[in-house]
Amino acid sequence: MTGERLDGRFARLWAASTLSALGSGTATVAAPLYVASRTDDPLVVAAGAAVSWLPWLLFALPGGVLADRVDRRRLMVLIDWVRVGALVALAAAMLAGRAGVALLYVVLFVVNTGEVVFRTAAQAVLPAVVPRARLERANGWLSGGAQVMQNMVAGPLGGFLFVLAAAVPFALNAGTYALSAVLVGLLAGSYRGAPAPAGTRSVRAEVAEGFRWLSSQRLLRTMALLIGLLNVTLTAAVAVLVLLATERLGLGPVGYGVLFTCMAVGGLLGSVLGDRLIAALSATWTVRVGLLVEAGLHLALAASRSAAVVGFALFAFGVHSALWNIVANSLRQRLTPPALMGRVGSTTLFLAAGGNCVGALLGGVVAARFGITAPYWVGFVVAVVVIAATWRVFDRATVAAAYAEPAPEAPGPAVSAAGGPAA
Repeated sequence: MTGERLDGRFARLWAASTLSALGSGTATVAAPLYVASRTDDPLVVAAGAAVSWLPWLLFALPGGVLADRVDRRRLMVLIDWVRVGALVALAAAMLAGRAGVALLYVVLFVVNTGEVVFRTAAQAVLPAVVPRARLERANGWLSGGAQVMQNMVAGPLGGFLFVLAAAVPFALNAGTYALSAVLVGLLAGSYRGAPAPAGTRSVRAEVAEGFRWLSSQRLLRTMALLIGLLNVTLTAAVAVLVLLATERLGLGPVGYGVLFTCMAVGGLLGSVLGDRLIAALSATWTVRVGLLVEAGLHLALAASRSAAVVGFALFAFGVHSALWNIVANSLRQRLTPPALMGRVGSTTLFLAAGGNCVGALLGGVVAARFGITAPYWVGFVVAVVVIAATWRVFDRATVAAAYAEPAPEAPGPAVSAAGGPAA
């Protein structure tokens, strides 16, 4: 690695991630459009969301074990090619007029299962590709590429391509995964987390080892629990945002879409400027101010009838969300031993996905029982309690020590810190 720069290996990883985000985004837009063209049954349409989230709950933890057992680069390439095969089969069936909703959901399940493991492996590979001092910048660029492609470009592109032919967005997605496989395959070196253990260890034992290590780290443990908890209130808020936008803010479909654009623009700004903003504020105050922004978002959604105020609150939340992800990912990558990187990352993804699933159900239930603004008042109260309970956890000394310390050796058998790529 030359000095402290982001070199060609990171460029290939970034390009693979950004292309995949474009393809995934177009397919995400096209999938419900295809279902709606085949049926008007709300239960069948809603099943698509369940199919998308279920793999995160089923495979996040074993996916982390797999990422720690094998060469992560080869695992990512294999996953991409499996997803290419599934999407090509779906696109071919659509062109032949033989693709039903059931086949679409099977393919979505396969693709999202691959995404769970791919993302875990990719996060574990990053510290071996970039210098420690550039983790914030690298995470910011990865987040920014995904923001632009998935939240800004893929939406209108996916709708346009679906109008041309239902199979086209899925064929494009297959093409982006194929390019991703090629780019990741060009990364030189070995990316195995640890040597293969002498004896056979169960998946449960290895998952438990990752849980134990994460539980022993106060800073990382707190951030993982927070993302799970705050995802409950955030997803509950977003689940009924369309009702808030139409009933309280008086917005139509275009105005409702603009609210998400505000959040995406904020996310892009936070991603691009993330490393500089974090350096200026410090990681401590990035997290603390972010928690205040989280509370402010729920308060604005609960109390304001101004679309401008809500739009600004969503923009600020987008900035905070990007900065939070950069800090959380960078700290985890700095502190976690290479041999445990997959399992610790997958545990965090599991908690985040669990929060999303609970929040999606909770938002509708609370709004139906107590009124449209009730989920936002609940979110505000939860955010205030979280701020009071965790403010001292993110003190300057603790966070500065985390940034200064190299990743420790993992405890227990068969977890040596095998490193990054060969020179």
